[in-house]
Amino acid sequence: VGFSYQDGQPLLSGINLEVLPGMRVAIVGPSGGGKSTLVSLLLRLYDPQQGRVLIDGRDIREYTLESLRSQISAVLQDNLLFAASVRENIAHGCPAATFEQIAAAAALANAHQFIMALPEGYDTVLGERGVTLSQGQRQRLAIARAAIRKAPILILDEPVTGLDKSNEQAVLESLAKLDYGCSTFLITHDLRHAVTADRIVYLDAGRLVESGSHVELLRAN
Repeated sequence: VGFSYQDGQPLLSGINLEVLPGMRVAIVGPSGGGKSTLVSLLLRLYDPQQGRVLIDGRDIREYTLESLRSQISAVLQDNLLFAASVRENIAHGCPAATFEQIAAAAALANAHQFIMALPEGYDTVLGERGVTLSQGQRQRLAIARAAIRKAPILILDEPVTGLDKSNEQAVLESLAKLDYGCSTFLITHDLRHAVTADRIVYLDAGRLVESGSHVELLRAN
């Protein structure tokens, strides 16, 4: 695929990447290299000007946006929380979830303990965008939301950036448990988080420069 916001200024060029079901892919490279743009194409926030994005061999432009995005969960650097209860925020996108499922997802995300310490537990109403919570707590609620949906594609875009060490560790432990066979795309600047991926993709100036496992890339120097 190739993509640009403006003519003559390509952000992605000649990207050819196949990801098998259940594969964990780390996307690394310098800022501005096209990492977030690449996963934006998966969500159809943009469409490529050249090439196609395929899921199960089918151009994603043939799917409705609703059906496509229902198959993808995302944990971003700054996640959107609503002025609603903790329970409703976790179950967003999965309204039929039972309380037991909500609590189980929160436990997986290392969030149950701090939720129970809130004034009304799971019924505590959050401020707009979750301003009443710390960034680490917001991240863990976003992970719980992803866990309860169990979408086959998971996007993690710098999920621990800006967190202190204790919150970073709690979030990393939560992400490690999010292993239900989904295909995972992890955007990160921290190579400690990339080394466990099945494949590391290195983007620079919109081009896929290197691709392989940690061991393979070390061997290739």
